[in-house]
Amino acid sequence: MTLFLDRDGVINDEIKGGYVLQWDMFRFSDGVLQALSILHHHFDRIVIVTNQRCIGRGLLTPAGLDNIHSHMLAEIRQHGGRIDKIYYCPDVDNDSPCRKPQNGMAFQAKEDFPEIDFNQSIMVGNTMGDMQFGRNLGMKTVFIPSTLPDMQVPHPLIDQRCDSLLDFARSLPSLARQ
Repeated sequence: MTLFLDRDGVINDEIKGGYVLQWDMFRFSDGVLQALSILHHHFDRIVIVTNQRCIGRGLLTPAGLDNIHSHMLAEIRQHGGRIDKIYYCPDVDNDSPCRKPQNGMAFQAKEDFPEIDFNQSIMVGNTMGDMQFGRNLGMKTVFIPSTLPDMQVPHPLIDQRCDSLLDFARSLPSLARQ
C-alpha cells in the first residue's frame, strides 16, 4: 500500500496567505513526527505530493525547496519515520498537468515505484484539490480540516475525516477493517 501525503496543512503548519520560503519558517504540525513513525510501519511507500506555486512565482528556488525538504526529511528520520520521495509542482497555472488535482505527480511516483497500485493507496490532504486528486486515481481519501475546518462530511470526495495526521495514524486498524 502507498500513502500519498500533501505537505502544507498536513505535515507542516500552513502559512495563511503565504509560503514556507526557508527552513526557519517550517513548523511541523502537532503530532506529525509521531504519526510518521507509526505510518512507516503500515505502508510500503510514503510519498509527498505538494503544489509549490511559490517557485513559479519566483519567491523560492528549487534549491531552496530542496534545502527545506532535506531538513524536514532529517527530522522525520530522526524521529523514526520515513518519506520515500517528494514530488512537487512549481507551476502557477491551475491547469498544469502536474498541479493537483491533476494526476501528474501520481504518475511520476508510479514511474519511480511501478508497484504502486492507486486502488490500494490512500491520499491524505487538507483541500478539496487533494481529495479530487485521490478520487481521480481511485484512492481512498482522508481529509484533514486544517484549512477548511467547516467542511462537512459525508462528502462525495471524502472517505474519512481526521483532525490530524496523528489521528489518521491512530485510526489505521479501523480503516483496514472497512
